[in-house]
Amino acid sequence: MYCLQWLLPVLLIPKPLNPALWFSHSVFMAFYLLSFLLERKPCTICSLVFLAALFLLCYSCWGSCFLLHCPGSPLPQLAHDPGIVAT
Repeated sequence: MYCLQWLLPVLLIPKPLNPALWFSHSVFMAFYLLSFLLERKPCTICSLVFLAALFLLCYSCWGSCFLLHCPGSPLPQLAHDPGIVAT
């Protein structure tokens, strides 16, 4: 289960608030996961645990799933709110 310490923090990286950056973020995360899987070759149990966690995170639509955007997510409205931009 040593390989999970490199996979689970990927789920904690938040999705950017700006919708224009979602595609770049998704591509970066996909390339990171692909390169990690090819280079480190994690065990089957670690891979299954990570995929289950990723599926549950994306299925629950919390807004931090980097694979897809949930239609009910509050991120698009927050991205256009001028109150969250620091001056």
